[in-house]
Amino acid sequence: MIEEHIAKSNEERAKVHESEYARLGETLAARGIDAGQILAAAKEFRVAVPTWGVGTGGTRFARFPGPGEPADIHDKLRDCSVINEVTRITPTVSPHIPWDKVDDIPALAQEAKELGLGFDAVNSNTFQDVEGQKHSYKFGSLTHIDPAVREQAVAHNIECVKIGQELGSDALTVWIADGSNFPGQQSLAGAFDRYLESMQKIYQALPDDWRVYVEYKLFEPAFYATVINDWGTSLLASQELGEKAYCLVDLGHHAPNTNVASIVARLLKAAKLGGFHFNENCYGDDDLDSGSANPYRLFLICAELAEARQRGDNSRIDLMIDQSHNVTDPIASLISSAVDIQRAWVQAALIDWQALAAAQQDNDALMAGRVLQAAFRTDVGPLQAQARLEAGGALDPVLAYRASGYREQVASKRQSQSGSGGGIT
Repeated sequence: MIEEHIAKSNEERAKVHESEYARLGETLAARGIDAGQILAAAKEFRVAVPTWGVGTGGTRFARFPGPGEPADIHDKLRDCSVINEVTRITPTVSPHIPWDKVDDIPALAQEAKELGLGFDAVNSNTFQDVEGQKHSYKFGSLTHIDPAVREQAVAHNIECVKIGQELGSDALTVWIADGSNFPGQQSLAGAFDRYLESMQKIYQALPDDWRVYVEYKLFEPAFYATVINDWGTSLLASQELGEKAYCLVDLGHHAPNTNVASIVARLLKAAKLGGFHFNENCYGDDDLDSGSANPYRLFLICAELAEARQRGDNSRIDLMIDQSHNVTDPIASLISSAVDIQRAWVQAALIDWQALAAAQQDNDALMAGRVLQAAFRTDVGPLQAQARLEAGGALDPVLAYRASGYREQVASKRQSQSGSGGGIT
């Protein structure tokens, strides 16, 4: 069904695209840039989508469900496959356990394969209680004062690793909500020590070819002190754990105006940057669509990664989207975000590193900024579209998706989901 609409949409836009692509090629050639190399960078780009992202998110006050929301992991995989069909850059999905837990894991892996998908990092969940759980995580999980609670949280993470092995994943992402709301509620040093003790047990259970990502978050739900609250804490924990532990940077998990590109540079220097959760924020942990509010920041982050590759650092960096969609169609938002992240990635490939180095050597701040802006202001959309076209995707993936009527079709088949009240009134 989607393939037919992709073909029709591409046919309608073919002439305009050919003209725009040819014009961009001429522009790049005039600047001494090989369009073929940039096209190759666009084709090589991949970003994973989160299974939970295809459902409608919410705020701390309420959630307003949308039509045709996925009811289970099977629905989620079908939605994720649509995103990949139109973009051709999202061939892997990141599952969340226990939300996506099933009895027959090999069958789920086969189902994903038939949909043209694989599995990225597995995410554990010790930030909420689930039915049948013996101990509550209300006052913490991996850092809880009670050893029994910590052991339960450790066992869950090890189970996630085993599930991931059957799915074909090779990484575990650990984010905990542990922290305190009041000064003196817990020992800040003691909580971190308990975290390291728990994580060491998880780390020891990792297969030799696996990684664990230590995700940090400034606040929420711990409003006084979060145990793993910033990149420095994540780095310290990763270094303590060992060579298979890396930091995971979520773009929304920082205080306003934090220079995330600088954090990326530091973690690259420490050889501890494992990956990203892409989203956007304005005020706090907003989880907006990637690149929707500050696309230049996204570009500058990609520029740091590109500079590292220029230095010969080809370390593995895993890229994944992590967003909450409150007022948009989640599939359309994920399509748009994947394309925007790729755009920043491709723009970073246009940076004139020789000119930038010369400006930096001369302390010429204005010209250094202009070198970066020249790359950022280049409309690489036609080049991205060509990469999608050659891979069987859509010239305009959002419009092709909308024209397919996929949302309306699943809405007629899937049971409506209920909304929920928030925890703050």
